[in-house]
Amino acid sequence: MKKRILLICACVLALLLAGCSSQTTATAGSASAGAVSGSVTATITLSGDTASCDSDAVKISGGTVTITDGGVYAVTGTLNDGMIVIDAGDDDDVELVLNGASITSGTSAAIYIRNCDDAAVTLADGSENSLANGGEFVAIDDSNIDAVIFSREDLTLSGTGSVTIQSPAGHGIVSKDDLIITDGAYTITAAKHGITAKDDMDVSGGTFAITSGKDGIHAENDEEEDHGNLVITDGSFTITADGDGISASGALQIDDGTFHIVSGGGADTVTRTDSGFGWQGQTANTDDVSAKGVKADGALTVNGGTFDIDAADDGFHSNTDVTVNGGEITIATGDDGIHADDATTVTAGTVSITRSYEGIEGHTVTISGGAITLTASDDGLNAAGGSDASGTQGFFGGDVFAADSEACITISGGTIYIDASGDGIDSNGDIRITGGTIYVSGATNDGDSALDYDGSASITGGTILAAGTTGMARSLTAAGSQGVMLVSTGSQAADSTVELTNSSGETLVSWQPNKAYTCVVISAPGITSGETYTLTAGSASTEIAMTSLSYSDVAGGMMGGMGGQMDGQMPGQMNGGQMGGGPGGMGGQPGRR
Repeated sequence: MKKRILLICACVLALLLAGCSSQTTATAGSASAGAVSGSVTATITLSGDTASCDSDAVKISGGTVTITDGGVYAVTGTLNDGMIVIDAGDDDDVELVLNGASITSGTSAAIYIRNCDDAAVTLADGSENSLANGGEFVAIDDSNIDAVIFSREDLTLSGTGSVTIQSPAGHGIVSKDDLIITDGAYTITAAKHGITAKDDMDVSGGTFAITSGKDGIHAENDEEEDHGNLVITDGSFTITADGDGISASGALQIDDGTFHIVSGGGADTVTRTDSGFGWQGQTANTDDVSAKGVKADGALTVNGGTFDIDAADDGFHSNTDVTVNGGEITIATGDDGIHADDATTVTAGTVSITRSYEGIEGHTVTISGGAITLTASDDGLNAAGGSDASGTQGFFGGDVFAADSEACITISGGTIYIDASGDGIDSNGDIRITGGTIYVSGATNDGDSALDYDGSASITGGTILAAGTTGMARSLTAAGSQGVMLVSTGSQAADSTVELTNSSGETLVSWQPNKAYTCVVISAPGITSGETYTLTAGSASTEIAMTSLSYSDVAGGMMGGMGGQMDGQMPGQMNGGQMGGGPGGMGGQPGRR
C-alpha cells in the first residue's frame, strides 16, 4: 500500500511541477493553471455558426475552430454547432480561457485536444460557460471521441469561473492521459462517466455537481498497473451516479473535501429477506453495475474529509486494502458499509454507518482509534476470507462454516457501538482485543450471537459489553490479568441498563443495549480474580464471585477455539451452531454467519 501511495504522490508532484511555472490568475485578459505565459496570445470570438480570430495559429472552417500553435487563447461568445480543436506541435503547450463561452457540437466534442504537449482549460474569473454534445458522437478520426471535453494529452482544468456540461450520449470530461483539476465550478450531466482519466487524476479543489449514468469520477488504466490512480486533496462534490460515485482502477487517496454521494439509486433500492438460514439479497440494479460510493481496485486510503454516502452497494470498497485515518463519515448502504477484500484498518475519524448488510468487513479488520457507530442487518464487524460475496449467498449464506486461520479482528483502541441483527463481532478466524471501548447490541434470535469466531477470541485490555441471546452465546478468553464474564440476565427489554459494579460500589461499565437481550459478555479494567461484583441488567441483579479470570453461568456458553473447549466450558459448539449438542445446548441446530 505504501508503495502505491508513494507512486501516486510522485506522479502528482511531477505533473504539478510541470505546470506550476506557467500558472497565473484567470481574468478577461490573462490565464492560469498550465498557461504558457501571463497574457492572452489571441482571442477567439464565437458568433453563432462560425467564429473569428486575428491569429494565424487559429484556423476556422465553418463551425470548426482549430488551434495549431502553442499559446493562451481566450474564448468568448456562442457557437451553435461546432467545436474547438487543439492540434498543435508535440512540444506546444496550449491553454483555452473560457470567458462567457457557449459551445454545442451536435455530433462530437465541444473541445477536442488532439495534439500538443500539455493542455489547459481555464474558467475565467466570474465567468459562466456551457459546453454540450447534441446526442451522438460521429467519428472524425481514430480517437473514438465520446466526451464533451475530450483530450488525448495531459489536461489541467482550473479557474474561478463555472461551466455547465451536457453529454446525453457519452462522458462529460475525458483525458486519455493525466488529468489535474485545481479549481472551478463544474455542473455535469452525462450518460456515461462524469469525469474520467485513463492514466492518473489529481483533484485539489473545485466544486462539482455531477449526475452520471456510470461513475461520477473515474480513473482507469487496465493496460499499466502503475496507472489508474486518483488523489483528491480538496473540493466539494455532489454526485448522483448510476454506477460508482468515485472509482479508480489503481489506488485512491482522499485527504480532504466534502462529499455527498448517491450511487445506484441509494440503499433503498436494495431489499433483503431472511430465509432463516441467512439473508438473501436482491437489488434493483439488475444490470450488475457496480454501485459503490467510493471504490478502488487498489488501496483505498481516506485521511480526511466529510462524507455523506447513500449507496446501493458498499460505501467504501477496495479489492485490496481500505485504510481510514480520519474524516467525518456517514454511510447508508444496501451492502457493506466499509469493505476490503484484504485488510480494513481504522485508526481515527468518526464513522457512522446508519444502514448496512455488514458494517465493516475485511479479511482482517484492525481498529486502533476513531469513533465508530454502525447498524447492520447481518454482522457488525466481520473478518471473512475471499472477496465480497454479500447479497449473493447460497442457502446457508455466502461464507457459512468458512473457517480461515488468517482472518482476524483486532481492536486496540477507539470507541465502537454496534447494532447488529446478525452476529455483533464475527471472525472466520480470531478475535483479539487489547484496548478500546466496545458496545454490542446483538441479534434477538438464538441463531446469532453477540460474539462469534472460528478460531480463538482473547482480551487483554479495553472494555467490552456485548448483549445478545443465550442460544449461541460465545465469550472471550482472558489472556492477561483482566477478567471476562458471560452472564445470563433473563429476558430484558430494549434500552434497559446493564451495569457492573465492584464490591466498593464503583461502576466499572454501564450501557443500555437498544434491543432486548438475555445474556451479556463483559470485560473491563478492574475485573480480577478473587473479587466479587454485582451485575444489574434491567430487572435482574446477580452477584458474581470471580474465582478465576473467567466466569460463565450460561449453559453451553463457550470460550476458546472452533469446536474446542477452554476454561472448563462445554464442547460441541462450532461457528455459533451447536453441532454436538453439548449439555444445556440446542443439539443439532445449524449455525450461520
